[in-house]
Amino acid sequence: MLWINFLHLYQPVNTDAHFIKEATELSYARIIRALEEHPNVKFTLNITGGLILRWEELGYGELLKRINNLREKGQIELTGSAAYHPLLPLIPKEETIRQIKENEKILQKHFGGNFKPRGFFIPEMAYSPKVAKIIKKLGYEWIILGEIVEKGKLGKTDFNKIYKDKNSGLKIIFRSRPLSESYVPETLNKIMAEAKDNNLAITATDAELYGLRHNDPTGEFEKILKNPNLKTETISEFIDGHKEIEKIKPVAGSWVSTEEELKRGEPYILWSDKKNKIQKNIWKLANLAYKTAAKYEKDENAGWARWHLVRGLASCTFWWASGKDFSHIFGPLSWNPDEIERGINELIRSIRALDDATTRKTKIKAEKLYLKIKKMVWKKHWTYYWKKA
Repeated sequence: MLWINFLHLYQPVNTDAHFIKEATELSYARIIRALEEHPNVKFTLNITGGLILRWEELGYGELLKRINNLREKGQIELTGSAAYHPLLPLIPKEETIRQIKENEKILQKHFGGNFKPRGFFIPEMAYSPKVAKIIKKLGYEWIILGEIVEKGKLGKTDFNKIYKDKNSGLKIIFRSRPLSESYVPETLNKIMAEAKDNNLAITATDAELYGLRHNDPTGEFEKILKNPNLKTETISEFIDGHKEIEKIKPVAGSWVSTEEELKRGEPYILWSDKKNKIQKNIWKLANLAYKTAAKYEKDENAGWARWHLVRGLASCTFWWASGKDFSHIFGPLSWNPDEIERGINELIRSIRALDDATTRKTKIKAEKLYLKIKKMVWKKHWTYYWKKA
């Protein structure tokens, strides 16, 4: 079996240190150690710039060196992304470009001044033609997407093919949703043990699956890496091995989109649901913070305004307000008032940080909206989620 394994290493840049340490020790370090112990295994990784910044702060420099050693040996392929994990189709083009370039600078600091990944990971796999064109223009060659965006339906994708986006010119491979939503090593071990006719597996998951979200007491991850019948390649190697490319026009969507949502024209409903009043108001605050920071970019505190802004724009701010149950894929209920507050606190602080006296009217408007969101969040929590608990 050929296994193309993509792993996404991400923690919100403003999260508590103990969360980052827990994910690093239980999952990220385990993955790196496993690769070091199995020199024939190759994975493709996205490590967000925001996580690298926190690793610098928390003393994980040695881990970064080990990752770079594996990259130089060809066992790890790194991708580009947006530094602070925003939902790219829903933010301004200028911000998308800025975060991609900032991510590049962070990667170059640790992996070489001329380092430029071939591939790109769109946060939440949230594809849109507009975003794809930006990525291609910035010099990237390929992206990995959820299979549903190929035709708007599940179960229709030929994973053996390499595709080319007619909208942008980017090459595309698709991940298998059923495989990626399982504990992948365990599933692949069963397939190989039963000698099922499955000679290719393309999976893409959060790296936290390997330890933090699933403790794997029987060591299925390490077991599959020892299997002599397993072959692995990086995504770029897989693409380079295919001469024939099929041109397609993907539809807007994300890793978690459903067919019904795409039919309704709601490709990013998990983060922007028109029926979710809390999310709608968070987006109002986010847009106000962005426009204000852009207008006052020469303010003496503009750096701090942006420091808070990018942290508030992270997709997590909106994800935690969606209230969806992800227990079927080793995840939590995506409802957490404290995490929502963490995000909106960054957005309001972005506006508060500005010194210019002419921002006072905007600040009052923003404070009212901020308090409105807090009231809505805690009212919903105590009247709905508390009753369900």
